[in-house]
Amino acid sequence: GFTMQALDTKAQSLVFVKRMVVIAVSSITYLRGIFPEDTYRPRYLEDLCIKVLKQDCSCPKARKLIKWLLGCFDALEKRYVSQHVIESYQFKFRYSECGPQMDILSNVNRNMRVTLEDTKKASTLLIRKLFLLMQNLEALPTGVYLTMKLYYNDDVTPPEYEPPGFKAGVNDSLWFEGTAVHFRVGDIQSRFHTMKLRVMAAQSRLGKLQEGGQLSENDMDMEMETPSLAQIRAAETVTRDCEQDLPSEDGKYLKQSARESLMCGSTLDTLRRRRNELCFI
Repeated sequence: GFTMQALDTKAQSLVFVKRMVVIAVSSITYLRGIFPEDTYRPRYLEDLCIKVLKQDCSCPKARKLIKWLLGCFDALEKRYVSQHVIESYQFKFRYSECGPQMDILSNVNRNMRVTLEDTKKASTLLIRKLFLLMQNLEALPTGVYLTMKLYYNDDVTPPEYEPPGFKAGVNDSLWFEGTAVHFRVGDIQSRFHTMKLRVMAAQSRLGKLQEGGQLSENDMDMEMETPSLAQIRAAETVTRDCEQDLPSEDGKYLKQSARESLMCGSTLDTLRRRRNELCFI
């Protein structure tokens, strides 16, 4: 299981951030039926049972996603991190003057003292909200594609830098057909890192909610884009695309082709750090 340890150093905080990203990405892919069941192993986050990608899994496509995550973490350690879609999951990372922090989107006062208990509660609440949201989205179509983009601060990222598994990308925009609904899922932070998670989905995918689903605005902040095509912009950043789009497993794992995107971003200071070993818990 995942037991919250002390987060008194930058290194401890960075490992915590990585683990929470792994948990969130694993939960998204599991609940959206991207990979087969045996790609995951059960773990516990406090009292919450979760499914986590196996680093040694036999699924080639899941292993490619894990490679992308490791590339993302390489950029995160160095503090470089700053089409039509139906769903998008965006992680943002922020660093305090003392070091890195992790949140998942909130208006929390950054000057307040964050205790370990606060971080534990925020972590489990975030995953619970993510579970709740995933259960209220329509099943994905067959032939879904998964892709990942990293967004960088152009002022500090060397132009030749390419994380493992990534290539230079185009600073383009992602488009939704119709109205896009934005969900602010939660907030997690330590003394050093802040990580934010925002989920965006085409309104047409929210039939369960529109039919009186259990999710309410009290559970999650919602924002709705009114233009006929809602756009996600990569503002003043360098991008790195993953080597290729990752198709889902065949239709038996999905009930219902459009694209699903995973994006990671942040605007970070320059800091080179020895790669910390990531635990796929």
